[in-house]
Amino acid sequence: MIEEGVLENVEAIFALHVSHLLPTAVIGSRSGPLLAGCGFFKAVITGQTGPARNILHRPTDTVLAASAAVISLQGIVSRESNPLDSQVVSVTFMNSGNDTDEMPFRVEFGGTLRAFTNTSFHQLLKRIEEVIVGQARVYRCSATVDFFKNADTIYPPMVNDEKMYEHVKRVAVDLLGPTNFRVVEQVMGSEDFSFYSEVIPATFFFIGIKNETLGSVHSPHSPLFVIDENALAVGAATHAAIAERYLNDRSMIIDS
Repeated sequence: MIEEGVLENVEAIFALHVSHLLPTAVIGSRSGPLLAGCGFFKAVITGQTGPARNILHRPTDTVLAASAAVISLQGIVSRESNPLDSQVVSVTFMNSGNDTDEMPFRVEFGGTLRAFTNTSFHQLLKRIEEVIVGQARVYRCSATVDFFKNADTIYPPMVNDEKMYEHVKRVAVDLLGPTNFRVVEQVMGSEDFSFYSEVIPATFFFIGIKNETLGSVHSPHSPLFVIDENALAVGAATHAAIAERYLNDRSMIIDS
């Protein structure tokens, strides 16, 4: 949509998402970074192959190289990152085949990375590749790292514009009362809506659907997900009021 120019001359944009962490019909958001930037990576470590019994003096050990790389990746967040700047590097799979008598020529592994600022996110990209390639070299192997940049799988952090956030908060409080708006914690989940927030003043906010009586306590990505439909009317009214009030008060909001 951005590339096609659909968002040209658009002043503001808002998004609403359900949350199983907030009570039904409660609105929640925060100013600044709300959702983390997200990326994925796949590493391939290659070496020589040969019988496992000869590994000490002939073939390279790609499994050992991959294992060392995975362990070293854990130090990027725990030893190199500001502890007040939340970040994640997780390895979620490893595959070296199933031959029990042959050292594999190739080992693949990969995972995800998350951060709340573009600076931290791109530092993670840089260090993940450096660590994997460096550890492979230590064990006489070679490595490549693919971040799937051509597949549009890198999402920037979702950063709420302060003025748009204050507008959402003001409308929600006026419509639902001060007890039905909450400042929520940052979430390591990601949204492609964040691309819009890089070019347009934006705010992403939540509406609660948590209702233990109905069993509406699971993430929308869970197979056990159930929604408390009592939130639907409130969500629709809030979203419409946010748009209507913005159009009526836009000069005051922009100049505030």
